[in-house]
Amino acid sequence: MTTLFTFFLFLLPILLLLVRRRSSAKRVPPGSLGLPIIGQSISLLRAMRANTAEQWLQERVRKYGPVSKLSLFGKPAVFIFGPAAHKLIFGSDANTVSNQQAKSNQMILGDRNLLELMGEDHKRVRGALVSFLKPESLKQYVGRMDAEVRNHLQLNWEGKQRVTVLPLMKGLTFDIICGLLFGLEQGTRREELVSRFQQMIAGIWSVPFNLPFTRYNHSLQASSEVQTKIKELIHEKRQELERGASPNQDLITRLLSIRDENNQQVLSEDEIVHNVMLVMVAGHDTSAILITFMVRLLANDPHIYAAVLQEQEEIAKGKAPGEFLTWEDLAKMKYTWRVALETLRLYPPVLSTFRTAMKDIKFGGYTIPRVEDTLGFNHDPHG
Repeated sequence: MTTLFTFFLFLLPILLLLVRRRSSAKRVPPGSLGLPIIGQSISLLRAMRANTAEQWLQERVRKYGPVSKLSLFGKPAVFIFGPAAHKLIFGSDANTVSNQQAKSNQMILGDRNLLELMGEDHKRVRGALVSFLKPESLKQYVGRMDAEVRNHLQLNWEGKQRVTVLPLMKGLTFDIICGLLFGLEQGTRREELVSRFQQMIAGIWSVPFNLPFTRYNHSLQASSEVQTKIKELIHEKRQELERGASPNQDLITRLLSIRDENNQQVLSEDEIVHNVMLVMVAGHDTSAILITFMVRLLANDPHIYAAVLQEQEEIAKGKAPGEFLTWEDLAKMKYTWRVALETLRLYPPVLSTFRTAMKDIKFGGYTIPRVEDTLGFNHDPHG
């Protein structure tokens, strides 16, 4: 009897604690996390490949409302939808919502890319990237991009009765990326990098099973190879700079050239590698999808096509045969730019965005808990 009473006294605090926790439990969003690791990843990926992801997300809204829990790419997530979601995602500071992505993506893109950094590190790396992307720097690359486009059209469009646009646009955007980021000319080396990059990017949207036969495993291997190739390029560019080459040849030379007040390199080698990879991924599919939908719009609307054609022909009249476009020529493409913006509004190339809750967040009557690697999954149907 004494032993039973002692056991009861030992158990009582635990029971009281459990009751207290249950009574103060947070109201988490509705929905299911599904199977461990897999969750809803396979069904979402299947919908994306069938071009029905929009319907997949709308079905969740109809079933659970504008906020629901699920599991994507190995981690619990909360899907939020609508204007209030946009305000939360884009109006919160870094102490509430962070850009940090799923661990599975971090393994592919590296842990020193801009999305993974916070505070002073984020500010330092962002400032370095912006120094390359500002108009004053981009002006000098317009002619190089024009040359890539002309070569692409000559090889892939001229004389063809029918073309499949999206794969061609992905090839074109990667050619431009290779020129701007690495200064790589057409050839075997660029083709090898393209092959590894395409394998790497395929695993970003995949179930993170790191087994030899999986897409995710192949992506990790390709990521390692891409990083090795970028490090080789960094070594070559550093030697060129030591011999007096221009620091504005491409993104790598620009990042290598940025120094602090003590003449120390601002970015580490890993930060250069990981952020070059991030820029590659960010600019590849988004640009290709935008151009593809613009081509579709021009093909289906003769009035818009005629207006864009007239604007381009007016600019061409002022150019000598073979002369490349300039920054000033781009500034004259006002109607073409408006068509691009409207295309972005109608067909946003980014389906959704991921964010990480840095603390418990009240949203839509529910609590989005701050859990390590928990993702916020925000759908933006209108750009």
